[in-house]
Amino acid sequence: MSDTPSKIALVTGASRGLGRSTAIALARRGVDVIGTYRSNKTEADSAAATIRELGRKVAMVQLDTGNVSSFPGFSEEVKRVLGGWGGQKLDHLVNNAGIGIHASIAEMSEADFDRLVNIHLKGVFFLTQRLLPLIADGGRIVNFSSGLTRFSLPGYAAYAMMKGGVEVFSRYLAKELGPRGITVNSVAPGAIETDFGGGAVRDNKQINAFVASVTALGRPGLPDDIGPAVASLLSAENRWITGQRIEISGGMFV
Repeated sequence: MSDTPSKIALVTGASRGLGRSTAIALARRGVDVIGTYRSNKTEADSAAATIRELGRKVAMVQLDTGNVSSFPGFSEEVKRVLGGWGGQKLDHLVNNAGIGIHASIAEMSEADFDRLVNIHLKGVFFLTQRLLPLIADGGRIVNFSSGLTRFSLPGYAAYAMMKGGVEVFSRYLAKELGPRGITVNSVAPGAIETDFGGGAVRDNKQINAFVASVTALGRPGLPDDIGPAVASLLSAENRWITGQRIEISGGMFV
């Protein structure tokens, strides 16, 4: 058996949807996982149980990624977990956690706009900043964006603006962390059958059919179309990819 320590990934929003799929895909590749969840401990415990069944170490830590004031305490908890696992650093950071708010430009409230800013822009920026000392040189960062930064659908202007900011942030982060050998990329899923945005793509037959009609592969995406792709991007085989936006949409609106 190899004495080489396992890689460790921190995945935000790992209790459900794309974060859960990513965390489990990483575990299948032999990576230990620190996951975050906002409020549903039952879902977090379920994801953790699956990861343990795959023979990997896992810790689920509560975190509201829209609350920057909680980040110092969270980083101390991450340090505690890493210390219990032998004092290693993080090898991978996946900024996945997020919410969807569907509202036209005319109807978007300032409160909802601010929620999107706090979670998708301010949260991603300052959580990454806080965790930089804990990420190993030669590590990997993946930030979740959206296909909506390339194509436009009514009702998602504010959300897409935030994700556009994530893509710009990812390029600058790649430039600044290049001297440490850390790669940074953004991934942009298309429409996926999850509970995101109230589960519209999954549960609304008309929306589901529309997505299928504009997707080259003829169907909406599933969480497990995304998680394994992200896990692959984090692997050593993709060490020369950085500063890129990688769309994982099945060819939506090609």
